[in-house]
Amino acid sequence: MLEWLLKSENYAPVSDKDTFINKSILSFLKLVSKIRAQSSYDKDKLFVSPVFKLVFTLLYIVLLSVSQSFTYLYMMITYIMLVLCAMPGKDIIKVLRGSLIATLFTVIILLPAALSGNRYSITMIPVKVFATITAVNILSYSTRWDRIIGALKRFHFPDMFIFVFDITIKYIYMLGEFSLEMLYALKLRSVGKNKKKYASLGGVGGTLFIKSREMSEEMYSAMECRGFTGEYHVYEKFQVKFADYVYILINIGIVSLFIYFQGLL
Repeated sequence: MLEWLLKSENYAPVSDKDTFINKSILSFLKLVSKIRAQSSYDKDKLFVSPVFKLVFTLLYIVLLSVSQSFTYLYMMITYIMLVLCAMPGKDIIKVLRGSLIATLFTVIILLPAALSGNRYSITMIPVKVFATITAVNILSYSTRWDRIIGALKRFHFPDMFIFVFDITIKYIYMLGEFSLEMLYALKLRSVGKNKKKYASLGGVGGTLFIKSREMSEEMYSAMECRGFTGEYHVYEKFQVKFADYVYILINIGIVSLFIYFQGLL
């Protein structure tokens, strides 16, 4: 028997840092868990039809964008905060976190203009950003994706736009799970000091691209076999509830306040 076969194995791999891989895993986990949590809603929150939530959220974005009245902006923020208080605590934290980050980023961008004497922009634009992002996040965290797609169809959005929107969300979820599996495999197989982590992650990205191409071809063949013609149909009967009437009246008041403070009368 060879001598080296009789020697004991004392391999001690050099410790290595996996911070980059761990952060990548956490990022994908947050993305996948967010879509999974939203898809698991048994019913929409806030007791208002997704159709009205969608149309009035778009209306808020327009009104907040063109408004020049500080009073109206702060009244809108107060109303949006009251609506946000009706949501679960964990959703409130998520909504406010995203809004505050976007607002802080806006303040940093506008800070040079403020230091040069333009104080109007830094007092008006961050407020608009905060209110707009909060309103959009409330829609996102209170409504299922499929309900939003149904609402888009009721407003006669182009089928191609709805199709891209729908497939994009589903592909983000599916490819996110596939990326997680590859990152876990990369982490488990990285033994000792690995100086080519970024090259390995490049391989993960390439594999992900090939997988997405294969999935797109499989989806096209499956939809072609099922006779999909590119048209979306909503079979659920649309009903206006009491909460919808209250919501409509509130938003009529919001539009009236906008007209008053803008001096359009």
